[in-house]
Amino acid sequence: MVTDEQIAESLRTSNEEYQELEESHHRLDVELQKLLKHHVLTPQEEMLKKHIQKEKLGKKDRMAACVRDYRASLEQTTAST
Repeated sequence: MVTDEQIAESLRTSNEEYQELEESHHRLDVELQKLLKHHVLTPQEEMLKKHIQKEKLGKKDRMAACVRDYRASLEQTTAST
């Protein structure tokens, strides 16, 4: 059985959408970590933090969907052979 990590590794080299999602997710993570270094966040920074977290979660969800789709196509290919 192929693991999610193996699928993700394959997608990193073969799927442009996955690559873009992963890069964007990483950039958001860096931005969020930078923001969280502040001891106290202003209301505006708090809103920005929530926005980044939601966007980051959306990217992660889409990456997981790519992995699921890839797994489903693998299973369909092996079932038809």
